[in-house]
Amino acid sequence: MVQQLPTANIIPADINPYGFETIPDVLAYTCQQFGAKPAFTSFGRTLDYNELDRLSAAFAVYLQKETGLQPGDRVAIQLPNLIQYPVVLYGILRAGLVVVNTNPLYTSKEMEHQFCDSGAKALIIHKSMAHNAEKIIANTQIEHLFVTQVGDLHGFVKRNLLNAAVKYLKKMEPNFYLPDAIPLRSALLKYLGESPQPVDIDAGETAVLQYTGGTTGVSKGAILTHANLISNMLQAEKRLTVPGVDWTETVISPLPLYHIYAFTVAQVVSLLGGHSVLIPNPRDIPGFVKELSKWNMSTFVGLNTLFVALCNNEKFPTLDFSNLKFTASGGMALNLSTAELWQSKTGCEVIEGYGLTETSPAVCFNPPSDNRIGTIGLPMAHTDIRVIGTDGEDVAVGEAGELCVKGPQVMKGYWHRDKETASSFTDDGYFITGDIATVDEEGYFRIVDRAKDMIIVSGFNVYPNEVEDVITQHPDVIECAAIGVPDEKAGETVKVFVVSSNSALTREEVRDWCKDKLTRYKVPKQVEFADDLPKSNVGKVLRRMLKTPASDAA
Repeated sequence: MVQQLPTANIIPADINPYGFETIPDVLAYTCQQFGAKPAFTSFGRTLDYNELDRLSAAFAVYLQKETGLQPGDRVAIQLPNLIQYPVVLYGILRAGLVVVNTNPLYTSKEMEHQFCDSGAKALIIHKSMAHNAEKIIANTQIEHLFVTQVGDLHGFVKRNLLNAAVKYLKKMEPNFYLPDAIPLRSALLKYLGESPQPVDIDAGETAVLQYTGGTTGVSKGAILTHANLISNMLQAEKRLTVPGVDWTETVISPLPLYHIYAFTVAQVVSLLGGHSVLIPNPRDIPGFVKELSKWNMSTFVGLNTLFVALCNNEKFPTLDFSNLKFTASGGMALNLSTAELWQSKTGCEVIEGYGLTETSPAVCFNPPSDNRIGTIGLPMAHTDIRVIGTDGEDVAVGEAGELCVKGPQVMKGYWHRDKETASSFTDDGYFITGDIATVDEEGYFRIVDRAKDMIIVSGFNVYPNEVEDVITQHPDVIECAAIGVPDEKAGETVKVFVVSSNSALTREEVRDWCKDKLTRYKVPKQVEFADDLPKSNVGKVLRRMLKTPASDAA
């Protein structure tokens, strides 16, 4: 059993005037308050809150009547930023089930690990990824599979045009054989207009298993309760609400909803009756800019590398930024030069925050009224932060130490990993973030370093041991080490040092070995061969010794 952390069960009353206990409570409130207002848009189709209520109810009814799933069972979502995502998300939760967010870029091997580890019994997947599911689904506990296409919630003509374009013109839907797969659209239509049976769940029960990596390289599920997620929504509402300013009118949301940053922001926007414009492929910068030209955006939610890519597009400065009130940055460190560049192009300053998967995610955020570039701002309401030294004692103001957090947004623990849960908390209940920080006399925090060896590529965590584990399975590799190296576009990219038994092994062969086993952003961009690797006196590879000016490597 996972150690019970009391804060994971409690939503502080003074920031919860609504009396929320569960995420379905939040949905019921927003749909009642803002029914006819637009909620989510993707590919030109907008769902209002009334439609979101009806469609999510229909999916919940299907899950209750047709699948035999019981409250607490896990259901995986593997979708890009489509309007189907909030529909199935709320449907799962309304049926009393637990959401498992899954990266759509995962390879079949990565999918298999997450599905098996979570014990997921159902999966909602985009048709373009179903061929990967076909390879591994027999090795999992998944009994129910729902497949959807881009246009499934559009009208007849546009639905068929969009789906045909994706399948036949862009050739993004490889053939697969999953005879028991259920078209999501059919499941929604079958029970449209019906309401699910109420499920008795409380604030301390698990809502989401949000997977994160670790320095061990093992992807593990952070147990986020309804109380965790609602607390963070309410903390963010309190921090970001400015009297007389409606920043939620048109929120551009390019970051993937399976990522905890975008996931929680979308809930905050919904709580306030706002409109999230979902961008399915923000890597297509020209297409992204074209989409932005259609909107009088009020808020932009992004991260450092995306800000840089947009600002370097020649058409981006010609967009209308007259209504842009708020730009949020998270997911990776915000560079000062990037903040200045964005403000020069848009006229809007960037407000940076900090969080982790394990904290739902926001720990700190700059107040809009007193934003300080270069800091991660002030702690959220009811959030207590310690900066501790190697002796476990608090360091002095201005000195660096490890940032530790206690608050209602901190996870209950790691799924089925009691030892890792216990080692992630101090004796007095603070979550140990692994990040090195300082705090100034006015209480503003600054992250000065990332602990250990995690690599962040365009805001995505890459854990060296995972990359090393794949490469050392190559028959010609004796050992290897992975580090992050600076990259103008991605912030960092992966570089590996390889000790090989075969002098003929090439860099491209190493990269090709990785491409079938790792998501693209985890594949090493640089490969350097070495005779040996620096090690400690107990044989541990010292990655920090490799972070020196490198020789040229392809």
